[in-house]
Amino acid sequence: MRIAAFTKYGSMAASTRQRLIQYVPYFAAAGIEVEHHPFLPDDYVRAVATGRRYPRGRTLRAYFERFRQLVSGTDADIVWVYAELFPYLPGSWEKLAFRSGKPVVYDCDDAFFHAYDAHPNPWVRRWLGRKLEPLLSGAAACCCGNAYLESYASSFSANTMLLPTVVDTEVYGPGGARAAAGPVTVGWIGSPSTWPYMRPLLPLLRELVERRGIRVRIVGAGPAARDDAFPGLELVEWSEAGEVEEVRAMDIGVMPLPDEIWARGKCGYKLIQYMACALPVVASPVGVNSELVLPGGNGFLATGEDEWRDALLRLIDDPALRQTLGAAGRRRVEEGYSLHVHAPRLVRLLQSLV
Repeated sequence: MRIAAFTKYGSMAASTRQRLIQYVPYFAAAGIEVEHHPFLPDDYVRAVATGRRYPRGRTLRAYFERFRQLVSGTDADIVWVYAELFPYLPGSWEKLAFRSGKPVVYDCDDAFFHAYDAHPNPWVRRWLGRKLEPLLSGAAACCCGNAYLESYASSFSANTMLLPTVVDTEVYGPGGARAAAGPVTVGWIGSPSTWPYMRPLLPLLRELVERRGIRVRIVGAGPAARDDAFPGLELVEWSEAGEVEEVRAMDIGVMPLPDEIWARGKCGYKLIQYMACALPVVASPVGVNSELVLPGGNGFLATGEDEWRDALLRLIDDPALRQTLGAAGRRRVEEGYSLHVHAPRLVRLLQSLV
């Protein structure tokens, strides 16, 4: 069996690695080959990460190349579409996914539909608000990263599967004792696009740096975070090779989110990374965060500055509590958010479609 996979970005993008690339060894073991067709290459991801403008001409060529690939057809057995095929083009263009006559699997780990149906421009909402419906309606199956996304997809598709974003627990794991290595480190890992979610928490973190001597470690925020820096806050450039070690260097992982429709579609990948490395977590009770975090069990949910302060101080002041909650988080990932648990489910779905 062979899959023709059409993703938004190349393998450097977290979404591509999480939702497709990490499954490739499991696919291969089941006799499934993958031909990968990213819409935008790794150069685009690097440009976004470093704050550089990506040439418009190259973006335009990406549209032509994707059109050419789809019109030329494929002899693959399954067409895999992540997110969408043609950003900001009408839904009729998405129907090119069905041109080969092969089963289409639609995959999403974000509320991509809200980029259109909740767009501030009324013309975008009018002309593109329903652009993903033809793709969802015609898909043989839809893999959705959380219940919020599955609820939307199930309105159009009779075959949906909740496939959470997962990690390989053979790669992600505890990094040994951190408490004796220096000040307690509160950490966040993400991207320039999610960095704005952290900004409301920064005044409190700065207060805790000054009053309690903690360290704040920020991974992957990009150049936009430089203007937010303060003494005690470390900005670390993200790299795939160093990603796991950067998480292991933290003592507490945080994931603040606003209670907005786009945030409700998030799949909690940061929390899963933290917990896989046996870190206790503090998160906003938004979307899947409320399912991942068991208050007092593997971390805390916090709304408002006072709750965030109380939760962080409890963990900062109690190394034993950090260890206990971190171990519970690790078990939770092993049981419900690990690659070895969900890869067989995905393989069985693909085999059922051919």
